[in-house]
Amino acid sequence: MGRLSYYATRLAIVPLAAVLVAATPAEERAAALSGTWSVDLRVDLADEPYSQPMVLTVAADGIVTGSFYNSEILAGRAGSAQGRSCVAFRTTDGQGLYHTSACLVDGTMVGQTWAEGRNFVLPWTATRG
Repeated sequence: MGRLSYYATRLAIVPLAAVLVAATPAEERAAALSGTWSVDLRVDLADEPYSQPMVLTVAADGIVTGSFYNSEILAGRAGSAQGRSCVAFRTTDGQGLYHTSACLVDGTMVGQTWAEGRNFVLPWTATRG
């Protein structure tokens, strides 16, 4: 094999190798949503700052685990559609259930939590940290 053929063969293999190690859409979604978030729970943005932690671990199969407001996520799923990656999960404070959903929009998590037994829905935003 001539020197030129040898290098041409080697260069042809490089793009194929790059394709084989590229992340799948599910892995990209998991990486984008997973991590520690600081959730801004103010009712009005003029109110005193009030935030709580949210820790999400999103598996490639879409299962969400972690915690929110220091409560373990009991059941959760992640999904993507219409250009958004989102999570939905359930927690409890021992008194009632909280149903939370959020989507990642330009690096910010935009969500809401429904406190089933307390009769309220609270919209919120979260940033990494």
